[in-house]
Amino acid sequence: MAQIVHSIKGTRDFYPNEMVRRQWLIGKARQASQLFGYEHYDGPCLETLELYAAKSGEELVKEQAFVFPDRGGDPVTLRPELTPTLARMVAQKQNELVYPLRWWSFGPFWRYERPQKGRTREFFQWNIDLIGDNSLMADAELIAVAANFFRLVGLGSEVVKVKVNNRHLMEDVFEQLAISKDISPAVLKLIDRLDKLPLPIWEEKALELGISQSQLRQIKSVLEDEALWKQSGELTELFRLLESLGVSDYVVYDPKIIRGLDYYTGTVFEAHDVKGEFRAILGGGHYANLVADVGGNPLPGVGFAMGDVVINLVLEAYGLYPSQLSQKEAVFVTVFNEDLKAKSLEVASQLRQAGINVVLSLTEDKLAKQLKYADRLNLTKALVIGPDEEASGKVIVKDLLTRDQQSIDQAELIAFFKC
Repeated sequence: MAQIVHSIKGTRDFYPNEMVRRQWLIGKARQASQLFGYEHYDGPCLETLELYAAKSGEELVKEQAFVFPDRGGDPVTLRPELTPTLARMVAQKQNELVYPLRWWSFGPFWRYERPQKGRTREFFQWNIDLIGDNSLMADAELIAVAANFFRLVGLGSEVVKVKVNNRHLMEDVFEQLAISKDISPAVLKLIDRLDKLPLPIWEEKALELGISQSQLRQIKSVLEDEALWKQSGELTELFRLLESLGVSDYVVYDPKIIRGLDYYTGTVFEAHDVKGEFRAILGGGHYANLVADVGGNPLPGVGFAMGDVVINLVLEAYGLYPSQLSQKEAVFVTVFNEDLKAKSLEVASQLRQAGINVVLSLTEDKLAKQLKYADRLNLTKALVIGPDEEASGKVIVKDLLTRDQQSIDQAELIAFFKC
């Protein structure tokens, strides 16, 4: 027997029972986006490497992107994130668009990482951004979108929190601690890795950046100060706005939230499960120069991204996927025998033309066997047209859950399923 060819490491197969969960999740992201008036968009899965070199961090470009030459020898990459594509799309039509833009997308992405729990090399991601407004109202709205999504999927504020910080506040703290501006970006990135490294290694890396032992002690103290936000006028106003938006129960301050990407300039946030059992569910923040690096005029904005892998683990852990999820409901049409096959095909065709989904039996097996097949497909309604029904112009409609059945006039069948 030939050996089965396996899928590429870090990718996933979506069988129908898994695909229906993904579609449910996309539906909730769509609902949360549209509740706030966001429009659906997307970009290509292939981009030039130049685009990511302009907008993304060095680690993302050199270590995580799938980069290869096209047939002309030019370096291209499978998209590891969507923000650079968004910047390019806005720059291309900057003078034609109506601001602020409210855009969302859900599509596939690729990063060459070590596959592990909560992380794959191919993943699907919800991206949502508000572009062209520099106010804290914009920041508050995106955090409110995230909180509303959690409500829609059943994750209460006792289970998930959106942790918020502000880059301006941290820059002020660094200035107070006399940390050089030359190493401030590197220190911010190191803080972003605090929970990813053993503390002794993290401290060693901090000292290697040129931080003194005294500064290191002060930084560690700052990162434990849950009241630090009170020193920030921006965060004080942000929390007031979130209170008015009715989502403050989902939001907490956390000085360790930094976000490692270079383009964040103000508010930054991540969502985590309260127990700390999983990686960040989503993350994002405020950026001041969205399109300047790709040739356009600078535009402010705020956005976040949520991959499907971690949220899937969280929803499974809390049993929040609906138990009866299935593909869109369909009617099962049986075939009583060879003589009545044409009638079953005719009824199936009429139902489909009326917009009713139909699964048609392909055999004239015993009726019990056909109905058992429909049961295994999780279908709830089946039609039987035997000789008596054919003669009287009727159809038997069987409820596969209750086992009840009723006789319906063929002329009224479409109305029956439409009501």
